[in-house]
Amino acid sequence: MASIDLSFRNKKQPKAGSVLISDPFLNEDFFRRSVVLVCNHDEEEGSFGLVLNNYLNLDLHELESSFPDIQARISVGGPVDTEHLFFIHTYGEAIEGSSPISNNLYFGGDFEKLKDLIDSDPDCRSKVRFFLGYSGWSKDQLKSELAENSWIVADNIAIQEILDTYNDELWKYCLEKQGKRFQTISKFPLNPNDN
Repeated sequence: MASIDLSFRNKKQPKAGSVLISDPFLNEDFFRRSVVLVCNHDEEEGSFGLVLNNYLNLDLHELESSFPDIQARISVGGPVDTEHLFFIHTYGEAIEGSSPISNNLYFGGDFEKLKDLIDSDPDCRSKVRFFLGYSGWSKDQLKSELAENSWIVADNIAIQEILDTYNDELWKYCLEKQGKRFQTISKFPLNPNDN
């Protein structure tokens, strides 16, 4: 009888625009069953990213009253610099100071210009999302975590899926997109003793 490979690993390497999907049993409160967008990855400088599926129970307008009330759900992007608001978007160079992450996806830029664009764009909620804090890895730290199988790297998550703040099953969804073995892993209970 053939054995089934249920190991949590793949050979893909992180790059800006890819996502990290956490091991189903990662015993780290903040990153448990998380999906992280890699915003920048540099072998010498380290990496930073934003957790996509850890939400606050408040709207952006409650946090920043001068911001248009667009019912924007805010994510906790990571444990670093949690007093600051960060954003990703598809407005590109229309927002001065933004940095490309991958094709048609950008990080940050002029916040006042963003507010102006949102005021004039009824479809803005599908083009931007907001985060408090970010996730960071020093040189070789992410490489070490990948070697320990704490994460797998996925490069098949679409920008629309990254910007969607209403998929409360994002970890399971992204894992299932990685193929049959990961579809099985996505069904593992959070506590293996619950099986």
